Amino acid sequence: MAIDFTLSEFQRGLQADARGFAARVLSQVAATIQPLARPEERFYATRPFYDAMVAAGFVKALIPQEFGGAPLSTLDFALAAEELAAVDVNVPSALLSTGLGLQPLLRFGNPAQKQRFLPDFIEDGARLAGIAFTEVTGGANYDCPDPSAGVQTFARREGDEWVINGRKHYTTNGTGWDGRGPHLFTVVCRTDPALAPKESLAVILVPGHLPGIQVAGILDTVGHRATISPRIHFDNVRVPVGNLLGSPGDGIDIVETAFAWTAALIGAACVGVMRSAFDTALKFAKTDKRSGTVPVIEHQSVGYMLADIKMRIEAARYLTWKACHQFDLTDGRSRELPTTAKVYCSELCVQVVYDAMRVVGVDSYTDMFPLAGLMQDALCFPLYDGGNMGVRRRQLHALLRSPGFDGMASAEARG
Repeated sequence: MAIDFTLSEFQRGLQADARGFAARVLSQVAATIQPLARPEERFYATRPFYDAMVAAGFVKALIPQEFGGAPLSTLDFALAAEELAAVDVNVPSALLSTGLGLQPLLRFGNPAQKQRFLPDFIEDGARLAGIAFTEVTGGANYDCPDPSAGVQTFARREGDEWVINGRKHYTTNGTGWDGRGPHLFTVVCRTDPALAPKESLAVILVPGHLPGIQVAGILDTVGHRATISPRIHFDNVRVPVGNLLGSPGDGIDIVETAFAWTAALIGAACVGVMRSAFDTALKFAKTDKRSGTVPVIEHQSVGYMLADIKMRIEAARYLTWKACHQFDLTDGRSRELPTTAKVYCSELCVQVVYDAMRVVGVDSYTDMFPLAGLMQDALCFPLYDGGNMGVRRRQLHALLRSPGFDGMASAEARG
């Protein structure tokens, strides 16, 4: 049995490069977006930072080598994601959302589909992708067996085309950089309103500037202030039948695999945010006396709180690494640990930031410290990308109920 957390020379270099990039480039994001009132203004203002990520190779890291990319494993991507998110969550979220939009194509597309769409993101790495998943009524019941409920975006076949109609919310990257849509949507829909998702749920590749696609509104969020979350309407949008990934009914597996990838990486983003909160609280504790005679770290209540925070960060990091390793090892088939990491790390992140605020006190609730902003960002993690209550715990519950569930499979690095 070989368990070794020693990073390779490549991984150490990747980590250092991502840390340096975040310090040089992403550290400027907060000041850039702060004076901008509208979410779309804030998002568009991040374009230069995203371009810098493209130049640094982060988009190529999503694309297979045969299409011009320089792919990273999920575990290696997590090492970089932690460093980026420790400084800014907004621009990395646009990158992660492009990755999520491409995951269905990367893992389930046929060679012709990959050749048609993937080189576009090498030709111009600033092009965005997004998954149009969440319905206006919510995304939790995408797999509801009752055909009258669940996903109500439908693709009707007419000859050699799919005609798509539906309404989606929270479609990250959905405006693109010009307000007209991203380069590519992966649209989660059903092909027959009379059939349950096991027979009808589908994922279709939809270029973002086609007639019938409308950005119908933009939701303004409390945190992730420069991450765009528009409402997207699809009205008689026509695409070739060859844009369907797999077959009708494959959509459940496609969606759950794609969101398992992001689940594991959200764990890394949470670790980055927790780390930033800890660093802020530790620096404060070592330098501020609060009108007393010694720095507040000399008090046991503060020292113990900081020790608890540090332990939680370490536990979250290694769970994330394990989840990413498991996902890579099983080629995306294993979803238990990625889902676990998403739930555990996201809820822990909220607690850690809160505890860091407790160390600093009421000043942390002002703009004197970054902690209030970190809390706004942290609160999003348990709620988005498949909310922990509506989706993620339900997925784990279903796994526990499944016949033959093996509680040691993940511990033993088996699929």
